[in-house]
Amino acid sequence: MRIVILIITLLLMQVFTFGLGRSVQWLLAGFIGTRGRRWLMAGVFAITNALIAGLLLQLGHAVFRLMAVWMVVLLFAMYAALATFVLYLILCRVMAHKPVARSLRIFAPLFFIGLTAYSVYNAYTPVVRHYEISINKKLERPLRIGMASDLHTGILVGARQLDKLADIMQREKVDIILLPGDLMDDNVEAYRAENMQPHLEKLRAPLGVYATLGNHDLFGHEREIAEELTRAGIKVLANESLVVDGLLLVGRNDDLDTQRPSTAALLQGQNTDLPVLLLDHRPSQIDEHAKLPVDIQVSGHVHNGQVAPANLIVRQMNRLAYGYEQIGNGHFFVTSGFGFWGVPFRLGSQSEVVVIDVTGQ
Repeated sequence: MRIVILIITLLLMQVFTFGLGRSVQWLLAGFIGTRGRRWLMAGVFAITNALIAGLLLQLGHAVFRLMAVWMVVLLFAMYAALATFVLYLILCRVMAHKPVARSLRIFAPLFFIGLTAYSVYNAYTPVVRHYEISINKKLERPLRIGMASDLHTGILVGARQLDKLADIMQREKVDIILLPGDLMDDNVEAYRAENMQPHLEKLRAPLGVYATLGNHDLFGHEREIAEELTRAGIKVLANESLVVDGLLLVGRNDDLDTQRPSTAALLQGQNTDLPVLLLDHRPSQIDEHAKLPVDIQVSGHVHNGQVAPANLIVRQMNRLAYGYEQIGNGHFFVTSGFGFWGVPFRLGSQSEVVVIDVTGQ
């Protein structure tokens, strides 16, 4: 199945590359001749296939980031071409051909630039999503949970974004903060180099700050990542349970940890008459958890697809890919994430913090 997906992806990239080449040829018509058009098309295909070769040869993370940027360029170019074609169909009914062509050659690059700027804005400008739920267990008082996943702290998400997150949590006056995975972007090199600890330490709540490790926290640097989170005052729940102020908190590592116990095993012997809050990075076992005494699960990982149309794809792959759903007595939340994966672009999704107001019986 993976091979089929890889082949389809590679073929689509060739199609999109051809579309980008033709679009640029059209934009530069009158400035380049036949030879120039051929060299331009050859250059575009050379970039695409050189990056593909770099990925297949595993030449490093920098190649991956360049490929991710290039894929977004190809996609946005196709969106711009589609928008330009639709505008052409409209304008050709009311304008002469030459003014239409001139107008469209101005519109197309402006649309591409605008789409790119909008996607960067979505990546770096978090919104707050509010939910109100009631669980069928006793709570001494209403509980306000602040949840943020997928910070991907690193080169592209740094101190300024951490300060934004802390400011939001303080402004919302949350009682507890839950961070379900992917807190670092593969390692702690940029985190340490830019001295981000004082900024992460600003995350504070009366009942504490709790995290679990996501897949990007488990690429061989999990010990250093857990140590840095602990130094910043964050309690890492690595396949463990903890009672805090009448709440049972359960944290699971991502399933890259092949030794992680099941959620049922983590709940065994625990007082599940208490409200159970589960941090599980991937929302892949929601149906299983709905049969357990889990009251609230918070997850991330999926990023709501990050860049459309991937949001449509992830919805087909997950019971709950984004948002909130109550299943039985359980309440399940999947966030699009506070940071982003790979490149600072979000289209059809936005950076967010989730605030959950919980009441009991």
